[in-house]
Amino acid sequence: MNANPSRPPLPPFTLETAIAKVRAAEDAWNSRDPQRIALAYSQDSAWRNRAEFFSGRPAIVDFLTRKWAKELDYRLIKEIWAYSDDRIAVRFAYEWRDEAGRWFRAYGNENWEFDADGLMRQRHASINDLAIETGERKFDWDSSGPRPLDHPSLSELGL
Repeated sequence: MNANPSRPPLPPFTLETAIAKVRAAEDAWNSRDPQRIALAYSQDSAWRNRAEFFSGRPAIVDFLTRKWAKELDYRLIKEIWAYSDDRIAVRFAYEWRDEAGRWFRAYGNENWEFDADGLMRQRHASINDLAIETGERKFDWDSSGPRPLDHPSLSELGL
Protein backbone atom coordinates (compact mmCIF):
# COMPACT_ATOMS: atom_id res chain seq x y z
CA MET A 1 0.00 0.00 0.00
CA ASN A 2 1.25 3.48 -0.88
CA ALA A 3 2.19 5.38 2.28
CA ASN A 4 1.27 8.63 0.53
CA PRO A 5 -1.88 8.06 -1.51
CA SER A 6 -3.07 11.05 -3.49
CA ARG A 7 -5.65 13.40 -1.97
CA PRO A 8 -7.93 14.71 -4.71
CA PRO A 9 -8.67 17.24 -5.87
CA LEU A 10 -5.17 17.58 -7.23
CA PRO A 11 -3.31 20.62 -8.53
CA PRO A 12 -3.53 22.50 -10.77
CA PHE A 13 -6.66 23.86 -9.11
CA THR A 14 -9.70 25.43 -10.71
CA LEU A 15 -12.13 27.52 -8.68
CA GLU A 16 -14.39 24.48 -8.34
CA THR A 17 -11.62 22.10 -7.21
CA ALA A 18 -10.09 24.70 -4.86
CA ILE A 19 -13.48 25.18 -3.18
CA ALA A 20 -13.82 21.39 -2.87
CA LYS A 21 -10.33 21.19 -1.29
CA VAL A 22 -11.26 23.89 1.24
CA ARG A 23 -14.50 22.13 2.19
CA ALA A 24 -12.70 18.78 2.54
CA ALA A 25 -10.20 20.42 4.91
CA GLU A 26 -13.00 22.03 6.93
CA ASP A 27 -14.85 18.73 7.24
CA ALA A 28 -11.70 16.89 8.32
CA TRP A 29 -10.81 19.49 10.96
CA ASN A 30 -14.37 19.41 12.31
CA SER A 31 -13.88 15.69 12.95
CA ARG A 32 -11.19 16.64 15.48
CA ASP A 33 -9.36 13.43 14.58
CA PRO A 34 -5.61 14.26 14.48
CA GLN A 35 -4.63 10.97 12.78
CA ARG A 36 -7.18 11.43 9.98
CA ILE A 37 -6.27 15.08 9.47
CA ALA A 38 -2.52 14.41 9.35
CA LEU A 39 -3.00 12.16 6.31
CA ALA A 40 -3.90 15.22 4.20
CA TYR A 41 -0.38 16.59 4.71
CA SER A 42 2.89 15.45 3.16
CA GLN A 43 5.23 13.40 5.37
CA ASP A 44 7.47 16.46 5.81
CA SER A 45 4.76 19.15 5.73
CA ALA A 46 6.02 22.43 7.21
CA TRP A 47 3.67 24.41 9.45
CA ARG A 48 3.55 27.80 11.04
CA ASN A 49 0.55 28.04 13.37
CA ARG A 50 0.46 31.26 15.33
CA ALA A 51 3.96 31.32 16.86
CA GLU A 52 4.66 27.58 16.52
CA PHE A 53 6.85 26.17 13.76
CA PHE A 54 7.10 22.42 13.16
CA SER A 55 7.10 19.82 10.42
CA GLY A 56 6.09 16.24 9.77
CA ARG A 57 2.97 14.21 10.42
CA PRO A 58 3.92 13.13 13.97
CA ALA A 59 4.32 16.80 14.95
CA ILE A 60 0.97 17.63 13.30
CA VAL A 61 -0.76 14.89 15.32
CA ASP A 62 0.90 16.13 18.53
CA PHE A 63 -0.09 19.72 17.81
CA LEU A 64 -3.73 18.86 17.03
CA THR A 65 -4.00 16.61 20.08
CA ARG A 66 -2.80 19.48 22.31
CA LYS A 67 -5.07 21.94 20.51
CA TRP A 68 -8.28 19.99 21.09
CA ALA A 69 -7.39 19.17 24.68
CA LYS A 70 -7.63 22.94 25.24
CA GLU A 71 -10.17 24.05 22.60
CA LEU A 72 -13.34 22.17 23.57
CA ASP A 73 -16.50 21.92 21.42
CA TYR A 74 -14.50 23.20 18.43
CA ARG A 75 -16.48 24.14 15.29
CA LEU A 76 -14.80 25.58 12.19
CA ILE A 77 -15.86 27.31 8.97
CA LYS A 78 -13.35 27.90 6.15
CA GLU A 79 -13.87 30.02 3.04
CA ILE A 80 -11.69 30.30 -0.04
CA TRP A 81 -9.95 33.62 -0.51
CA ALA A 82 -7.70 32.97 -3.52
CA TYR A 83 -6.05 30.12 -5.43
CA SER A 84 -3.45 29.36 -8.09
CA ASP A 85 -2.08 26.19 -9.66
CA ASP A 86 -0.81 24.61 -6.42
CA ARG A 87 -1.74 27.16 -3.74
CA ILE A 88 -4.91 28.08 -1.89
CA ALA A 89 -5.53 30.92 0.56
CA VAL A 90 -8.43 30.66 2.98
CA ARG A 91 -9.96 32.73 5.70
CA PHE A 92 -11.62 30.97 8.58
CA ALA A 93 -13.31 31.32 11.93
CA TYR A 94 -13.88 28.77 14.63
CA GLU A 95 -15.60 28.74 17.98
CA TRP A 96 -14.46 26.87 21.06
CA ARG A 97 -14.76 26.96 24.82
CA ASP A 98 -12.19 26.46 27.53
CA GLU A 99 -12.47 24.20 30.59
CA ALA A 100 -14.09 27.05 32.56
CA GLY A 101 -16.87 27.33 29.95
CA ARG A 102 -15.71 30.64 28.44
CA TRP A 103 -16.37 30.86 24.69
CA PHE A 104 -14.04 32.24 22.03
CA ARG A 105 -14.17 32.86 18.31
CA ALA A 106 -10.84 32.61 16.52
CA TYR A 107 -10.38 34.43 13.20
CA GLY A 108 -7.58 33.71 10.80
CA ASN A 109 -6.01 33.23 7.42
CA GLU A 110 -4.12 30.26 6.04
CA ASN A 111 -1.84 29.93 3.05
CA TRP A 112 -1.51 26.41 1.68
CA GLU A 113 0.87 24.87 -0.87
CA PHE A 114 0.27 21.38 -2.29
CA ASP A 115 2.43 18.74 -3.91
CA ALA A 116 1.41 16.91 -7.10
CA ASP A 117 -0.44 14.27 -5.06
CA GLY A 118 -2.69 16.89 -3.47
CA LEU A 119 -0.96 16.65 -0.08
CA MET A 120 -0.35 19.94 1.70
CA ARG A 121 3.38 20.54 1.95
CA GLN A 122 3.18 23.96 3.59
CA ARG A 123 0.61 25.56 5.90
CA HIS A 124 1.01 29.08 7.28
CA ALA A 125 -1.72 30.19 9.71
CA SER A 126 -2.26 33.55 11.39
CA ILE A 127 -4.96 33.47 14.07
CA ASN A 128 -6.52 35.88 16.59
CA ASP A 129 -8.91 34.95 19.41
CA LEU A 130 -11.87 36.99 20.59
CA ALA A 131 -13.74 36.21 23.81
CA ILE A 132 -17.49 35.95 23.13
CA GLU A 133 -20.58 35.45 25.25
CA THR A 134 -22.51 32.19 24.88
CA GLY A 135 -25.36 34.11 23.21
CA GLU A 136 -22.98 35.43 20.53
CA ARG A 137 -22.16 31.99 19.20
CA LYS A 138 -22.99 31.45 15.52
CA PHE A 139 -21.69 27.92 14.86
CA ASP A 140 -24.55 25.85 16.18
CA TRP A 141 -24.40 22.43 14.55
CA ASP A 142 -23.66 19.10 16.20
CA SER A 143 -20.08 19.43 17.45
CA SER A 144 -19.24 15.88 16.44
CA GLY A 145 -19.18 16.29 12.68
CA PRO A 146 -19.02 18.48 9.59
CA ARG A 147 -20.91 21.72 9.14
CA PRO A 148 -24.30 20.95 7.57
CA LEU A 149 -24.60 22.00 3.94
CA ASP A 150 -27.43 24.40 4.81
CA HIS A 151 -25.49 26.15 7.61
CA PRO A 152 -24.47 29.71 6.65
CA SER A 153 -20.95 30.42 5.39
CA LEU A 154 -18.63 33.02 6.92
CA SER A 155 -19.81 35.60 4.39
CA GLU A 156 -23.46 34.78 5.05
CA LEU A 157 -22.84 35.18 8.80
CA GLY A 158 -21.17 38.55 8.25
CA LEU A 159 -17.86 37.29 9.58
